[in-house]
Amino acid sequence: MAEKIPLTVGGQAVLEGVMMRGAGKVATAVRVADGHIETEVRDVDSIADRFPILKKPFLRGVVTLGESLVLGLRSLSYSAKMAGEEDEQLSDGELAGTMALAFALAAVLFVAIPTWATRFFHTIFDSPVALNLAEGGLRLAIFLGYLLAISRMDGIYRVFQYHGAEHKTIHAYEGGGPLTVERVQACSRFHPRCGTSFLLIVMLVSIFVFAFLGWPDLLTRVVSRVALLPVVAGISYEFIRLAARSENPVAQLFKMPGLCLQRLTTNPPEDEMVEVAIASLAAVLPEEEKVRMGLSVEHTAEPAQETANEEAAAIAMNS
Repeated sequence: MAEKIPLTVGGQAVLEGVMMRGAGKVATAVRVADGHIETEVRDVDSIADRFPILKKPFLRGVVTLGESLVLGLRSLSYSAKMAGEEDEQLSDGELAGTMALAFALAAVLFVAIPTWATRFFHTIFDSPVALNLAEGGLRLAIFLGYLLAISRMDGIYRVFQYHGAEHKTIHAYEGGGPLTVERVQACSRFHPRCGTSFLLIVMLVSIFVFAFLGWPDLLTRVVSRVALLPVVAGISYEFIRLAARSENPVAQLFKMPGLCLQRLTTNPPEDEMVEVAIASLAAVLPEEEKVRMGLSVEHTAEPAQETANEEAAAIAMNS
C-alpha cells in the first residue's frame, strides 16, 4: 500500500497562540487567561481556485503572500482579543488601514532609507551596479538588525516560542505523527518553508533584481523597487518552493541561511504552547487525517459563520 502523503499545511505564530491553514480551512488557537484553549475555525479558499491562471509559477507566490497577510492579520486580531490585549477584533476597514500602514512603514524602513543612505557611497564608487549592490547590502543589514532587536523583547520571545511550536507540529505531521506533545517536542523548530526564510530570500533576490536598474533620482528608485516587489516575491516563492522539496546537496546548501536565521525567530516552546499548536492543526485536518494522527474528537472545532475568503474580499473592497 502506498505511503499516505500528508496534506500541505502552513502556519503563523500569534499572541499566545498559533494559526494554521490547510484543507480548505484556517484555524487560530489561543491559550486564554483561564488556561483553556479557544479555537476559531473559518472556511477559506484561494482566489487562485476561481482564477486558475494565478496558480501558474511566479504568479502563485504573489497570491500566496497577499492572502497570507490578510489571514495573518485577521488571526492576530482574534488572538489579541482572546488574550485580553484588545476589547474587540478589528473591523475590515481597520484591518485594511493596518495593512496599508504596515506596508508604508516597511517601504520606508526597507526601501526608502537604504536607497537614500547609499548616496554616501558616492565618494567611494560611482558605478550604478555597485551602488545598487551597496543598497541591497544596507537593506539586508537593516532587516537582520530589526530581527535581532525584536528577538530580545520579552513579549516577542513568547511569540517566537509559539513560532517554534508551529514548526515542530508541522514537522511531526509531515513525518507521519502521532501528534502528541512528546512527539512534537522531539522535532526540529526550524522549517524550510518558514516565512522568515521567505523574507530572507526576498532580500537576496531583490539585490540581484535591482542591481541592473541604473541609478536614477531617489523618488524613481523608491517607486521602482516598490513596483517590482511582486516580481521579487514571485521569484522568491518559486526558489524556496523548489529548495524545500529538493534533497539535492546544492538545494540543501541554499536552505541553510534561512534555517540559521530561524535561530532568531523561533524559540524552544513549552509543552503548553505545543498543545495549542496541535489544537490549531487538528482543527484544519479532515477526520481521516485526525484519526491517522491519533487525535481525539476533543480537537474538533466548528467553523465560524463568515468565511475567511469573504473577509479578504471585504478588506480589499475597503482598501
